[in-house]
Amino acid sequence: MTKLIIGCGYLGQRVAAHYRESGIGIVATVRSRSRARQLEQQGIKPLIADLGWPSLPPLPLAGSNLFYFVPPAAEGRSDPLSANMVNEFRRQGSPRRLVYLSTTGVYGDCAGDWVDESRAPSPVVPRALRRWDAEQTFRTWSRESGSELVILRVAGFYGPGKLPLERLQRGLPMLREEEAPFSNRIHIDDLVRVCVAAMARGRPGEIYNVSDGHPTTMTDYFDRIADLAGLARPPKISLSEAHEQLSSGMLSYLQESRRLVNTKMVDELSIRLQFPDLTSGLPACFPPLPDRP
Repeated sequence: MTKLIIGCGYLGQRVAAHYRESGIGIVATVRSRSRARQLEQQGIKPLIADLGWPSLPPLPLAGSNLFYFVPPAAEGRSDPLSANMVNEFRRQGSPRRLVYLSTTGVYGDCAGDWVDESRAPSPVVPRALRRWDAEQTFRTWSRESGSELVILRVAGFYGPGKLPLERLQRGLPMLREEEAPFSNRIHIDDLVRVCVAAMARGRPGEIYNVSDGHPTTMTDYFDRIADLAGLARPPKISLSEAHEQLSSGMLSYLQESRRLVNTKMVDELSIRLQFPDLTSGLPACFPPLPDRP
């Protein structure tokens, strides 16, 4: 069955490539003609649609297997884009199954505790509140329509072309290790496998934490990337200095600490991680060094 990807960016293109290699057709939405041409070159059928529009052009929604990868709106505490998507389901027909990419940020600050899917969400920062609102929107739609919904609460994902190299090149500071909170990661290739598995065998109505299961700190993450890229490690500052020097966006990440339990993902989705930690995953993001003569 053809798969439909709403929001075909960095992750969506890789999910599409996985299916194409298996001979499965892909239809994907993008917001511009230039992006549509790029998808066509990759063998993906593009449709131009923007969830900010009052209504969308005809989409093959009814009975589809749909990945929803659209990030929430940039402002506010609710997400009108997911609400617009549900309105289109009511107008054009609902998918058979929807896999929604949410965030572990909906758990809020957990003071470094290990967190599984039974943890009650407690989002605080606006971006997490918007994700939580989108989860609720899709849950309500699923109950009303009878369509299947699987929610993936995804840690920060990284991969080739998605590393903070520019920030490192600018020499911006980072919180010193002893004050840095726990954070969680997943390599893009493993995230693709999880998305595909969730579509194939995720239990309807279930939530899955998605991470490599080896929490570290953002400071450690930046230091490792700097070492592999041949760049200077970022200068370290105290938490009090961070409040004066770092952006509000970066501070929002540094004010939450949690360690994700990924057992449910591994067991129920039958996931064997290719990159179970940063030690294995980060080197794979860089081109191999040429052999010495």
